[in-house]
Amino acid sequence: MRVGVVQMTSVDDVARNLAAAADLLAEAADRGAQLVALPENFAYLRREGLPVPCAQGLDGEIAGFLRERARQHRVWLLGGTLPERISGDSHIHNTSLLVDPQGEISAVYRKIHLFDVDLRASGGDAFVESSTVAPGKDVVVAETPFGGLGLSVCYDVRFPELYRAMAARGARFLAVPAAFAPETGKDHWEVLLRARAVENQAFVIAPAQCGRHNPERASYGRSLVADPWGLVIARAGDRPCVLVADCDLAEQDRIRRDLPALAHRRL
Repeated sequence: MRVGVVQMTSVDDVARNLAAAADLLAEAADRGAQLVALPENFAYLRREGLPVPCAQGLDGEIAGFLRERARQHRVWLLGGTLPERISGDSHIHNTSLLVDPQGEISAVYRKIHLFDVDLRASGGDAFVESSTVAPGKDVVVAETPFGGLGLSVCYDVRFPELYRAMAARGARFLAVPAAFAPETGKDHWEVLLRARAVENQAFVIAPAQCGRHNPERASYGRSLVADPWGLVIARAGDRPCVLVADCDLAEQDRIRRDLPALAHRRL
């Protein structure tokens, strides 16, 4: 199964971001991807803690874009995240959508773990995601023709219990769209993703934001795909781009059969 991973440098301009995403999605489809994944906040990105003026429902422009492009390219499309409006609440959800090749929304995941971190001592910024974002609460594993796809977002990757719950629900793939901070990304991004792959004998698909979005915000980049042995089979650099990786499901079956760690769990 061929996966396409889109790396972007999104800004606070929805039209500009959607145009960039459309071009990159077309490239991924042209390269044979059956599942294409966009990064966190692909349609709109600004510093955490500030209001998001483009917050909308799942019937809005951004979800409509995802549905149209999935239909156009006949791919499964993971829409990174979008700012989902919550009725009667000033907060939003940071929401990841999976859309099937017919353009129907197949799964909805709302980011559970929120990034409230002060990195100023390390030369970075302070982030208070919870000031504008409400946490989700549901573990989501979507059913696809290529197996269960567990949905997560960025900071979730630091909480292995979430991914173990996905594996217990049949996940063969784990998606981690992200806008990882450079200060933590240089030391933690790849090792955390590879650990989640090894622990759950799953493919990890991690599309990321990269570069500088504005004077106050930058992202680490280095999108990747890791296989169930924890090896990186595709890795991006520091610019917007498309990766493709072929995920060998028979090899995953062999790994799970020869090293049946998931069946040995006691807790």
